[in-house]
Parts: sequence; structure tokens; C-alpha cells
Amino acid sequence: MLATLIPLFDDKMSVCAYSVFARKENHFLNPGFEGGARYDGAGTIHELEVVSNMGVATLSGGKEVFVPVNQFSIFSEISLQCTVPAGKVVLLMDNTILPEEQFIRRVKELKGQGYKLAMRKLQITDFEPYREILSKCDYILLNHAKIHIDKARLYFNSVYPQIKLCAVNVDTQEEYDELTKDGGYDLYEGGFFRMPVKDSETEVSPLKVNYIELLNVVNNPDFDLTEAADVIGKDPALVISLLEIVNRMALNSEIKSIRHAAAMMGQKELKRWINTAVTKELCSDKPSEITRLVMIRAKFAENLAESFELAMMAPELFIMGLFSALDIMLEKPMREALDMVVVPKNVKAALLEGEGDYAKVLNFIRSYEDADWTEVSRIMVLENMDMDKVYEAYLGALRWYRDLIPAN
Repeated sequence: MLATLIPLFDDKMSVCAYSVFARKENHFLNPGFEGGARYDGAGTIHELEVVSNMGVATLSGGKEVFVPVNQFSIFSEISLQCTVPAGKVVLLMDNTILPEEQFIRRVKELKGQGYKLAMRKLQITDFEPYREILSKCDYILLNHAKIHIDKARLYFNSVYPQIKLCAVNVDTQEEYDELTKDGGYDLYEGGFFRMPVKDSETEVSPLKVNYIELLNVVNNPDFDLTEAADVIGKDPALVISLLEIVNRMALNSEIKSIRHAAAMMGQKELKRWINTAVTKELCSDKPSEITRLVMIRAKFAENLAESFELAMMAPELFIMGLFSALDIMLEKPMREALDMVVVPKNVKAALLEGEGDYAKVLNFIRSYEDADWTEVSRIMVLENMDMDKVYEAYLGALRWYRDLIPAN
């Protein structure tokens, strides 16, 4: 099993829902599934297995999850495959589900059971023939490049006033900005939120400079605990977070100073906590999905270390994941951003040049995040990776993030 989540944003860059995409088989080890991977197991909806195993609290922070169904699986006993509330699940249909009586009847049944419904991959000429199905839908996913949103909005407001319009394939920040300015869509899906920064004239804020100083202290070999504690002392949020952690560790000990707290944690744990806490703070003025992205990416990279025969390098892979969006955090091109912080040379080579063993891990993770299962399968074959271990590595990263930021 492989699975990943794709966020859907509103016009404030807040995540409103996630689409879950899963694959049961390795494409290269099971070539017969090419072009028909969605239909393996016919009535089995593997995405629902993921949702049920993880629960919406861990998987999506309690937000709705879009789950693809096809012309076979829509007739399965969906309620038996899904253990989460029906109202949190959006069944995502496509044009393989035809506007015929058997499908229309089934759509009405599912709506009656409390599931939300969405439609994708329809052409403009399909809107009228699909009238009975669309009248039951809560969302429709539209390719923004192939539609006049003003006309579409008028049409849907008139004919299907209950339906929310979702723009898909929004690949750049410029596209997102233009679409939100026009105001025609309710939700937006695409890779725009993680696009690299090409150039910037902005100065890094003084608070972020303090965070960078702290990163540089702890990412030097054999860093000094006292020096790290003194830098932590400049930021109240980090002080509070550190004291909360240490107080849980030492219930019967009185923490007398920040330096005392740092010494209680020890060099290894303090370094790990600082890298994680500082990354979270660097993302605080960005969409919350950036924090989620880099945190899960970091833990996923660490969890994949053994599969890539890099078990001894797991801590550095964790840092690579955290810093993989450093350009977005600092609003600087990646080369400039990395010049500001101390990072291991292998991390720098992966992030800047796409070279070395770490780059293989990063490229794998990016393909995984995009649900590019063909490329993911190809890499798993080349690296002799076990699919179940990859899946567990991803689920482990989701659980870790849930426990790290429970309020998310």
C-alpha cells in the first residue's frame, strides 16, 4: 500500500480538506495494473482503508477527506470499508461514472447515507447530461485553464447553487493569486504553495535572524549548550516550549535557568528539538500547510533512511526535510537561504544541486507527495525497497506530526 494527501485551499491559503490517493500494488512489479490501477480489487477503495486505519484526526486534522471512487467501487459496501463519520468523507467521482439510471440511483443512495459527493474530469458539454448527478454533488473540480470561471459561476449558481467550485492544476503562486483575485472558485488544488522562491529583495526579519543564529549554533559539531541556551533566552516562545518539555522530563527537579533546562535535555535531544521548533517558528507567517509539509517530510525522510541504506544518516535526512522549504520560510532563493545557515554538505548538495544519496531520498519523497505512483514504484524497484515499509514510514510521519502539533 502507498498513500499520500493532497491539500485543498481556500482563498486565504487555509487548508479546508485533503484528497487521499492510494495505490495497492507496485506498478513495476505488477505491470498488468498499468492504466487500471484504480480498478485493482474492483470494489475495494484503498483510500478508505487508509482513512479508517488512521482516522481523520491523524490523517487530516479532522478536516474532510476526498476519496476517489470509480465505476466499480461506487457499488461496493462503502459503509463497511469506512469507520469514520460519513460526513467527513467526500466521495470523489469521475467521468467513468456515467449519467445512467444505475449510477444515478447509487449516487442518491450514498447521499442519503450522509456521504458528501464531488465530481471531476467533466467537460463543459457534460454538465447538462450529468444534471441529476451534479444536483447531488457538494463539489465539482474544474481545470481552471479550460474554463471561463465567470460563466461557470453564473451557470452553477443558477442550476446547482449548493455546489462548491474547486480549481485544480493550480501550479504557480501567480495562478493562485490571479484566480483568488477574480474570486470565482471556493477551493484550489495544486503545487502552488510549495513553489521555490526565484528571487527576493526582502530582508529577513530580526526575529528570524535570531532563529537562524540558533540553527547555526546547534548544527555546528559539538556545539556549546550554554551558547544555545543564551540564544534560546532571546525568544519567549522558545523558552516556554523548552521549559514545558523539560518539566515533563524531570517532574521532581526544579529548573533554575534556561541553561539548566538545556543541560537537562542534553546535546542530542536539544539539537533535534531546536531544529524542529525553530522550523515551526520560521513557518509561522506562512500557510499552515508549509509547516505540515516540512515536518512530515523531515520525519518521512528520517523513517526512510533504512530503506535507502542510509540508517546512520537518519538525523541528517531529518534536517534535509526540515530545510527543504527554507527558501519559502526566509523568502530567499534556496542558495541564498542556505548560505545563511550551517547545514551538512550532503544536505546542501541535495537541496541545491539535486546530487548525492540524500537527493535520491528527497526526489522520492516529492514524487510520493505528488502521488506519482509510477515514479515511486520505479525508485522502489531500483533501490530494492519494501512497499509496506515505505507505507509505514509515511504513516509514522503523520502520527509523529499529530503528536507534535496536536492542535493542528
